[in-house]
Amino acid sequence: MVVSPRLIVGTILIVACAPMRAETQSPPSGFADRWAVQPAAAPTRQGGPQVTVEQALYLIRSSLLTLNDANRSGNYSVLRDLAAPEFQARNSAADLALAFSDLRARKFDLFGAALLAPRLSAAPNVNGRGMLRLSGTIPTRPLQIDFDLMFQDVGGSWRLHGLSVATPAAAAEATSPQAEASKH
Repeated sequence: MVVSPRLIVGTILIVACAPMRAETQSPPSGFADRWAVQPAAAPTRQGGPQVTVEQALYLIRSSLLTLNDANRSGNYSVLRDLAAPEFQARNSAADLALAFSDLRARKFDLFGAALLAPRLSAAPNVNGRGMLRLSGTIPTRPLQIDFDLMFQDVGGSWRLHGLSVATPAAAAEATSPQAEASKH
């Protein structure tokens, strides 16, 4: 797959994920149905605290909206200060501004994270190192928001440890046979 520099907006995925052994559980009920969060599989857990669908949705939205505020203001201090200590040690506010300069220059608004349900490419996963990985897509148009987020448990709170965001063209929606028939 060829990836243009425009598609890769900023990558600060700092942690290499170790191979993971999956343990399946029944997915949480209720919230996922109401908000249409679509996990690819049942949640897995290797260590660290369990993650609910509600927590995953909150972490995705709050991280992307904090990045959106940083891009709009040009001030990445809050994004950095809310992140895990390792993230802070490796990234200055200036580093973050540089990493997301294309997204900021294009004035791409990530507000869709607040309005639309994310489509997770994998179930919320806590790996053997206790890191939570959330990745997927927010189906905005004409460009979608692809995200890959890594969180670390710091004092009982999930804090951002890695962040990657891209804005490729949204995939064409498949039309149903009924919609196709109504055109004729």
